[in-house]
Amino acid sequence: MNLIEFRRATVMRGGRAALRDLDLAIPAGQPVAILGPNGCGKSTLIGAILREYYPLRRDGSWVKILGEEFWNIEDLKASIGIVKNTLLPPKAGIVPARELVVSSFFGSVGLWNHQKPTSAMWSAADAALERVGASHLAQRDIDELSSGEARRIEIARVLAHNPKTLLLDEPANHLDPRAQAELRGLISTLAQSGTAIVMVTHHVSDIVPEIDRVILLRDGALFRDGSKNELLTAEVLSELFGYPITLTGDNGFLFAH
Repeated sequence: MNLIEFRRATVMRGGRAALRDLDLAIPAGQPVAILGPNGCGKSTLIGAILREYYPLRRDGSWVKILGEEFWNIEDLKASIGIVKNTLLPPKAGIVPARELVVSSFFGSVGLWNHQKPTSAMWSAADAALERVGASHLAQRDIDELSSGEARRIEIARVLAHNPKTLLLDEPANHLDPRAQAELRGLISTLAQSGTAIVMVTHHVSDIVPEIDRVILLRDGALFRDGSKNELLTAEVLSELFGYPITLTGDNGFLFAH
C-alpha cells in the first residue's frame, strides 16, 4: 500500500497553482527525501497531506493517505507521525517536557484538569524521550531548553505514538550548526531502528544516509525522481536551484555550497 499518493493533484494558493498536476506515490515503509528550493511546493504538499489545503476536484485526481482520501489526522498517529517545521508554540513554555509529550495523546499542549493519562501513556512518553536522548530533560520547562532540545521534545511527542513512518518538514529550521548535526544523527538513528523517514527539505544535508530515493520538486511540479546517487549531483542540483552548486561529503552526508 502507498503511504502517500498524489494523482494529478493541483492545489491553488493565492490565485496560482502551488502544485500542478502532481503525480507522486511513496510506498509505506520506504525512506524518501523530497527536495526543492523555496517556493517549489513543499509546504503546499505537506498542507495537502494535513488537509490544510485541498486539491481541485476533478475526475482521476486525488490525494490519498494509506489508500484513503478522507480521514481524521488523529487516527493516523500510529501510522504516520508528522513533525512540522515550527518549534513548539509559545504557550508550551511553562510545561515540563514529559508532560508536553504525554499531552500529545489528548491533542493538547500540556495537561488540563480533566485529562488523566494512563500508565501506558506515561510509559510511552518516557520511551519516546529516551529514543530522542532527552530523558534528562523530562522535568525541564520548554522555555528553559535550547532550540535543538525543543526540537527533540517535539519529535518525542510524535514518537510517543510509535508511528511506522516519520514525516519531517524542514526539521533543521531555527537550529544552529551543532544542533543541526545532532538532529541529523538522531534521524539517522531512528531510521536504523526501523522507522521509515520521509524528509521534506531544501537542505541537502538533511538527507540521512539511510534514504536512497530522492524526489525533486520545482515550480509546483515533479522535476526528477530517482536514486540519491543519480540525482544528488552538482549538475542536477544546480539546475534544480538555478544556482551553481558544489557538493562535499562526510560520513554519508552531503553538503551543498
